[in-house]
Amino acid sequence: MEISDAKHLKVLGSENARLKKLLAVSMLDKEALKVALSGKY
Repeated sequence: MEISDAKHLKVLGSENARLKKLLAVSMLDKEALKVALSGKY
C-alpha cells in the first residue's frame, strides 16, 4: 500500500464516520417525530 492509498483510506474512514453520525441523527429525528405525532409523549 502506498502513502496516497493510506491517505485515501483515512479520508474515506472520516467521511464514513460523518455519514454514520448524520444517519443516526436523522433516525433519532424520525423517531421523535413519530412520538410527537402519535400524541404519546
